Amino acid sequence: MDWEAGQGHYPYQAVIDAYGDGGFRFADMSHRGSLICLPTGMYAWDVEAAGAITLESLSRVFEQAAEIDVLLIGTGSDIAAIAPDIRSAFREKGVIVEAIATGGAVRTYNVLLSEDRAVAAALISVEKAR
Repeated sequence: MDWEAGQGHYPYQAVIDAYGDGGFRFADMSHRGSLICLPTGMYAWDVEAAGAITLESLSRVFEQAAEIDVLLIGTGSDIAAIAPDIRSAFREKGVIVEAIATGGAVRTYNVLLSEDRAVAAALISVEKAR
């Protein structure tokens, strides 16, 4: 599966070059919509609002929790609370969950990735970059 074939998966974890206009740019590609960034690659994510973030919507991340130390959740234009059951489930797997606006999550993700940290991100797309 790859982005070119329309499957919404890029097989490597990549730095995010830009965000806004409803999507993200990474690895010389553009993706419209929300995004999950994992050690196994970049995946399209069908979440459009913070209220739709559930353990089920994060199942792909949860399945790879053993490979992750930090999960950054970009909640869109504003900071939003993450349900306690999500934090608890990831804590039991040893993963720290940080929920912040998407812009801050992108910047933090890029820094941690450049430091070779075991980081993942679930990022809700935004129209305007901040």
